Amino acid sequence: MRMTRLVGAEDIRRIVVLRALFLGDMLVATPALRALRRAFPTAEITLIGLPWSEELVMRLGSVDRFLAFPGFPGIPEIAVDPGRTQAFLADARAYGYDLAVQLHGDGSVTNQFVAELGARESLGYARDPERSPVTRPIQYPGDDAHEAMKFLDLLRSVGIVTTSSALEFPVSSEDVAELARLLPEELPRPTVAIHPGASAPARRWPVDRFAEVGARLASEVQAGILILGGPGDLAAAAAIERAMPTRAANLAGRTSLGALGAAIAHADALVCNDSGPAHVAYAVGTPTVTLFGPGNIGRWGPLDSRRHAVLYKGVACSPCPHRECPIDHRCLEWIGADEVVAAVRRVLCDGDQSLRLLDHQVLDDGPDRGLKLEVAGHLGDATQPLLAIDPHDAAGTDPAMA
Repeated sequence: MRMTRLVGAEDIRRIVVLRALFLGDMLVATPALRALRRAFPTAEITLIGLPWSEELVMRLGSVDRFLAFPGFPGIPEIAVDPGRTQAFLADARAYGYDLAVQLHGDGSVTNQFVAELGARESLGYARDPERSPVTRPIQYPGDDAHEAMKFLDLLRSVGIVTTSSALEFPVSSEDVAELARLLPEELPRPTVAIHPGASAPARRWPVDRFAEVGARLASEVQAGILILGGPGDLAAAAAIERAMPTRAANLAGRTSLGALGAAIAHADALVCNDSGPAHVAYAVGTPTVTLFGPGNIGRWGPLDSRRHAVLYKGVACSPCPHRECPIDHRCLEWIGADEVVAAVRRVLCDGDQSLRLLDHQVLDDGPDRGLKLEVAGHLGDATQPLLAIDPHDAAGTDPAMA
């Protein structure tokens, strides 16, 4: 990537960043926000985001100020009110930003919004840099690049030094205290958290299989089961709770965002869909078993390959954009409870054990297609994520709580 350093960077005092998306999307942007803070330690950094995200954004040490995204034609997250949008843009131009950074997609629509903020310099990816309205358009690297690394590369392209790709979700003492009030009794160890939710139905593994996994872990490894979820996950959480052979703690719909982070940090492992809570776990360091279906694993999977397991069948139609599967949901239906239980047992290995792929056998068809994994403890040189993936389909065809 060609580097074109920002001119007059020493004069940048006010920075505005656009990232008006959901939980997982916000968390993968935290390395870029942290890099901006380190590059401009005395600048005021404002983030424009969806209204829900103010609680998350303002717990980050990298952001000073939050503004709710007003809506803009072609950006679907907020309904457009032309008067509200124009008033917001007029206020932004009057405020006088020195640098506007677009961390919201490929720039096809969002670069116009960022340009209209009126900053002296504006930076963002563009599919066609020659026609982009921002002053520093950078060629979009495609949808398969990891989202966190993609935006670190954007900053590097203008000479900003980046040092860490770790996601960030600060958990405060207040968050821990809220969790303690919700969990008056300590759960048995290991404690396995189960979060069955995701923003799109196509991303959700069947609830009865989450229930089977929880029941088996409670029986086979005497795990304490902590059920998590949002207000839309109450029925799924109740079904999982009913299936448990011993008492489980069901906190679905009862936690704030911060207490959700504290609960995931408290757990020894998390089982979840490709969703926002998975990224919370990646950020706080809790080992995960993440069930990938229609999502792009290269773009949204965990960067820490030693700690996290990903189960993914790599069917020919994945990744796909559908919120609801138009066929038989094979990308997730073909992931069995046995595979998930085995993966949880692996990530529950002692902290001094590393995991890697030892051997695999490709299964060519049927619901057991994918890689059968054998994993050994304490190999010391873990270099790959734990995957269950059909390499033929993945190579050939190729948000959360999002």
